[in-house]
Amino acid sequence: MESRAILRNVWISPQKARLVANMIRGKSASEAITILTYTRKKAAAIILKLLESAIANAEHEAEQKDMYLDVDELVISTIFVDKAQVHRRFRPRARGMYNRVKKHTSHITIKLQTVAFEDDQSLAQVEE
Repeated sequence: MESRAILRNVWISPQKARLVANMIRGKSASEAITILTYTRKKAAAIILKLLESAIANAEHEAEQKDMYLDVDELVISTIFVDKAQVHRRFRPRARGMYNRVKKHTSHITIKLQTVAFEDDQSLAQVEE
């Protein structure tokens, strides 16, 4: 079963958000929550909230289909950060001139997938 959550027009640079997204790509949902909780970046709090939303979406979808869902079996199959619109602001300079300041925004997408682990099986073996 696959579920997803999308967050659009977040006031954070895609470059900064990708640093955090790369840390949790391919990890289990519970491990990703632990990593994001102790990461001291603005993007970590944003992605943590989005991950919790994706988990809630998976639980709701399983409930609608009368299926049992173990949250420990959810794995982040895909996470990507896209560039959104750039807002341009102006900063006054000397002699009546100005400089542009670009305020970058992002679209963040997380897709979770259910993977059943064996006792001796790791995530790397499941992906192959």
